Amino acid sequence: MQPSVTKEQVSPQNDRFPAALFCLTAGAFAIGMTEFVIMGLLPNVANDLHVTIPQAGQLITSYALGVAVGAPVLTVLTHRIPQKQLLCLLMIIFILGNALAVIAPNYGLLMASRLVTALAHGTFLGASSLIAARLVRPEKRASAVSMVLAGLTIANIIGVPFGTFIGQYLGWRSSFGAITIMGMISLIGIFFLIPKIEQSGPSSLAKEFRSLINPQVLLILFTGAFGCGSMFTVFTYITPLLTDVSGFQEHSVTWILVMFGVGVTLGNIIGGRLADWKLMPSLIATFTILVILLVILSSVLHNQILTLVFVFLWGAAAFGIMPGIQIRIMNLAHEAPRLAATSSHSALNLGNAGGAFLGGVVITHLGLPYVPLIGGAVAVVGILGSILSYYLVEKRASTKTI
Repeated sequence: MQPSVTKEQVSPQNDRFPAALFCLTAGAFAIGMTEFVIMGLLPNVANDLHVTIPQAGQLITSYALGVAVGAPVLTVLTHRIPQKQLLCLLMIIFILGNALAVIAPNYGLLMASRLVTALAHGTFLGASSLIAARLVRPEKRASAVSMVLAGLTIANIIGVPFGTFIGQYLGWRSSFGAITIMGMISLIGIFFLIPKIEQSGPSSLAKEFRSLINPQVLLILFTGAFGCGSMFTVFTYITPLLTDVSGFQEHSVTWILVMFGVGVTLGNIIGGRLADWKLMPSLIATFTILVILLVILSSVLHNQILTLVFVFLWGAAAFGIMPGIQIRIMNLAHEAPRLAATSSHSALNLGNAGGAFLGGVVITHLGLPYVPLIGGAVAVVGILGSILSYYLVEKRASTKTI
């Protein structure tokens, strides 16, 4: 018999994270792996399916667009489904999408499998964040959300290299087979370990939309998009930056990216703890540190040792903002947070796409060494957005109580 609890009963009274939380992390790990592993397998996929590398690259673009569009649409269509059942449904969609990729006989069906899988991405992460926040004590909500997001970052450190390795030696389909198995493990854990959260009443779609279009929610979505835009302005072109500007050998880039992934993971965890301590002040401070690091990175690219140091620190700062952004959205849309929490992943993916486009423009007109500098300029907009959000909510509230 599965446990059934009310919202008030969900949060445990001890300081340890419950086992159920790690099922959500496992799901996020599988999602992160399926999103990024294709990057290391493009030549294999292109050769096997008789398409060009640019055509194979559209499998990445289509996935990002699927996440951006699918998260709010699927949330609207499933808004009456209780959260635990929704997580199981989303993981089933994820498993089916990856299983289709394993047997896809041509490029068209592989593209379709990517689109199906992308539908589950944003909605799963949004719903997982909401449940994670209810599985722990209120003062540890941001840390719990960071544990879910850590699944994405760990996927880049462990999952993507592993998936690329087995894909290159056993065929690219085996990588999607491994992801399918990971999704099944996550589904079993969610089914047996996640408590059933009793809803006080059916979810109101109108209330969800009102929460989403709240100017404060839109402002922090805008802020988060610029945070991701800053990261992908640089990260999209990290390989040519390291090889053409810093002078690293191409075979060294893989290990530098692993180091970057470690920084991202640590930054995500530290960012969650800081957000639990002082949400908006820590978010503003992290954005400021991000700007400073990118400006310094642009000036030390010709020094390999300093480049390694600041790539690691930049990764930590870039992902240090993510738990705070997610918790801020959930706080501001607390009456009906589901659509806002899942739409954040649409906004972040649009920021990713915008950052990659901007980085390309910078390279064309200014050159590679200027990419981190422009990434820092994009992060300045994030500072302004977080300061404005802090002023409009906390500062105004404290002024009214005086």
